[in-house]
Amino acid sequence: MFESCMKKQAAVKAQFVNCTTEELKYEKLIEKGKELPKLSPDKKVKENLVNGCQSIMYLDAAYKDGFIYFTAESDALISSGLASILIDVYNGEAPETILKCAPSFIEELGIGASLTPSRANGLYSIHLRMKQDALRIFMEQQ
Repeated sequence: MFESCMKKQAAVKAQFVNCTTEELKYEKLIEKGKELPKLSPDKKVKENLVNGCQSIMYLDAAYKDGFIYFTAESDALISSGLASILIDVYNGEAPETILKCAPSFIEELGIGASLTPSRANGLYSIHLRMKQDALRIFMEQQ
């Protein structure tokens, strides 16, 4: 049922295949953070702030043709990188998929375990916010 989401998780895991140390994982996250497009100023509003992030993180969800598209921006590259890998997986997915397809790739890559507690909380907060947006959109469509 979540074939697309699982394929995207495999693609993210493939990007980290050569990251055999914690330092290399952090370097890859920083690289991913640098690649994340900037948000337009009209998306940097209080409603798009992600609570629980150590840094300032904006996350916007747009619904189009049955799918959700996320954009994000943070003032910290690690946070941007964490948002980027979640966006890589959940962008263009149906609300139900976002709600039910767990980000197992994070544990498989050991990313969560390598983060400081505050960064791990930020990662959890970004994913939670994605699920909250998906639930809100799902309920609006009923």
